[in-house]
Amino acid sequence: MGKQFYSVAIDGPAGAGKSTMARILARELGFVYVDTGAIYRSVAYFLALMGISPKDTDGVTRLIDEINLQITYDETGAQRMILNGLDISGEIRTPEISKGASLASAQKVVRSFLLEMQREVARRHNVIMDGRDIGTVVLPKADVKIYLTASAEIRAERRYAEMLEKGQKADFKQVLQEIVQRDQQDMTRAIAPLKMAADAVKLDTSDLDIAQSVAQMKDIIARSIPL
Repeated sequence: MGKQFYSVAIDGPAGAGKSTMARILARELGFVYVDTGAIYRSVAYFLALMGISPKDTDGVTRLIDEINLQITYDETGAQRMILNGLDISGEIRTPEISKGASLASAQKVVRSFLLEMQREVARRHNVIMDGRDIGTVVLPKADVKIYLTASAEIRAERRYAEMLEKGQKADFKQVLQEIVQRDQQDMTRAIAPLKMAADAVKLDTSDLDIAQSVAQMKDIIARSIPL
C-alpha cells in the first residue's frame, strides 16, 4: 500500500517569501497550505487584545486555554484564521503582531498548545507547511524539507515593497532593523530555534524571482514525491 499523505516542510527566516511561494506550490500541486506563522500571529493577537505581554509566561499560561483557533480556506484557497469564532486574518498582518508572534513562539506552553493542531492537519492532508521549526520539530519526518533564505537586505527590500504596495507607511531602514531583530529572536530562542534541519535542502532566493524560486522548489520536491 502506497503512502497516504505527503508533507513538505519549508523553514526559513522572516521575509524569505515562504508564505508566498508555499501558497503557489500548494495551489499548483493540489496540496493544502498551512501558514504556521499566521497561527502564532493569532495567538499574539489574542494576547494583545487581553493586554497580556507575550513575555509574561504566567499570563500566557493562564489564558492559553481560552484560545479557540480554527483554520479554514476561502474560495481562492487562501488560509483564514478564526479566533473564537471571528475571522482575524487581516488584523494579524501588522509589524506589532509579527513581533508579538516571535515572542509568543518562544513560550513553551504556546508551542505545546499549537503543536498537535499543526500535526493533525498533516495527518489528514497532503500539506505544504511553512514556518521556522517545521522540519526540525513539527514535522521531523516530512518527505521534503526546504530551508528558504535570502540576505537580510533583500528580504527587507521585498517586505518594504510589499508594504508600500498595500498602501502602508514604511521606512526601509526600520524594516531592515526589524528583519535583523526578528532573525536574532528566532535563532537564539531557547525553545525550537530557527535552524536548518540536517536533511533539508537550502535554497537562497536572493538572486531569484518568485517564478524561478517556485520552479527550483518544485524540482526539489519532485526528487522525493511523485508529482
